[in-house]
Amino acid sequence: MEELSSLGTVTKRSPVIDSAAMGAAQRMFANAVIELESELPPPELLRGLKQIEREFGRRRGQAWGDRVLDLDIVLWSGGIWHSRGLQIPHHGLAERRFVLDPAMLIADDWHVTSGGLKLRHLHARLTRSRPLPRDPLWSGR
Repeated sequence: MEELSSLGTVTKRSPVIDSAAMGAAQRMFANAVIELESELPPPELLRGLKQIEREFGRRRGQAWGDRVLDLDIVLWSGGIWHSRGLQIPHHGLAERRFVLDPAMLIADDWHVTSGGLKLRHLHARLTRSRPLPRDPLWSGR
């Protein structure tokens, strides 16, 4: 998390939460979420995150496999961003409890969609024992 300060000011950080792997990975993962204030536009911030991953030894390889570090932009205070190689909100956010659990601890009231859904709403949909109808304003992508 200290390395992220090279890209801006870390204003909030969640505790690290262990979670089971998705896909082919064969180990537990440690997940956390930060809130970062940065003057960098999303594509430049993403380049900085990928540089930090490389500095920690991450190499391109098998999708969903074991990795040293995985840094993503999940939400942005500017709302929606779509460009080649970057989509904000992150396309898998609504289905990823390993992101929503730590995010709930620091930013449960953050708006995720223009329709008013907040992180706490996505978390409730994912963790409730009964399914809720899908919001047509949240496509999940």
